[in-house]
Amino acid sequence: MLATHTLDSVREKLAETMMPHELAEAMPLIEEIHRLKSTMNVCILGHNYMTPDVFHGVSDYVGDSLGLSRLAAETDAEIILFNGVHFMAETAKILNPDKLVLIADPLAGCSLAESITAEDVRELKRKYPGSPVVTYVNCSAAVKAETDICCTSANAVKVVESLDSDRIIFLPDEYLARNVRLQTGKEIISWERGKCMVHELYRADDIAFARQHFDELTVIAHPECDTDVTGASDFTGSTSQMEEYIRSNSKANVMLITECSMGDNLRSAFPEKHFVTTCQTCPHMKKITLPKVRDALLYKQFAVEVPNEIAVPARRAVERMLEIG
Repeated sequence: MLATHTLDSVREKLAETMMPHELAEAMPLIEEIHRLKSTMNVCILGHNYMTPDVFHGVSDYVGDSLGLSRLAAETDAEIILFNGVHFMAETAKILNPDKLVLIADPLAGCSLAESITAEDVRELKRKYPGSPVVTYVNCSAAVKAETDICCTSANAVKVVESLDSDRIIFLPDEYLARNVRLQTGKEIISWERGKCMVHELYRADDIAFARQHFDELTVIAHPECDTDVTGASDFTGSTSQMEEYIRSNSKANVMLITECSMGDNLRSAFPEKHFVTTCQTCPHMKKITLPKVRDALLYKQFAVEVPNEIAVPARRAVERMLEIG
């Protein structure tokens, strides 16, 4: 059972963003999940886009996809429960083939991951022979298996620059590819069908409107946004880089151009800041709820499996990414 001081800390954090009746419903589930954890050798990973009750309430480690990928590769736990979307849990399984990897809802997908298949990648390799393939980790294990090296939004430019080729096939996020192209002299072959269903909703007009109404405003965008949005922002980076930038910036008002829960989860870390958001939410991330997390542990259900013939080459691509950092 959670210690009283830990319960108080969780309750205090959640009170920043939850209504009293929501908090009253969440706390018994949070306690139950922690009781289950105390009897299991389990590590719960929580992505930055989880709702605060999952993020603050039950996750052992939180962060962006790169940070969580590293933790997944290093954990000694026998069971990993990944509170995120399916490709993230697949990545954890790829890096931990002998561990039980669970996801609270197997239908928590991703518009980017669903935009491209392994055969699409093979066709691009036939069309551009000899060009190395970089895939954003927001893709299926089967696509990773066709890849030379993976990347995240935090290290995409670094990965591209590490390759000894002037032409790179960069998949599947078209907007991330555009942002990478602006920061490197390499020719980037992108996949025009790949876009995040959340980040493609943002427009530069959203930023212009906010700047008219808030003084001392810092605008921070995710590189899955189009270049007109990132160009109008003060900083562009991954969710972990966003937090680092906020910490180093003195402006009182912060506009986050990313999934809504990011702002919710940062409010307790930066109580002195005022977060401005248009609150675009990911329906896939929101499939992960406390009852589903509890049931995943209670019944050890929804295990993620990756066939060995896919896992081996996919692991090589992910490990190459982790070596670059």
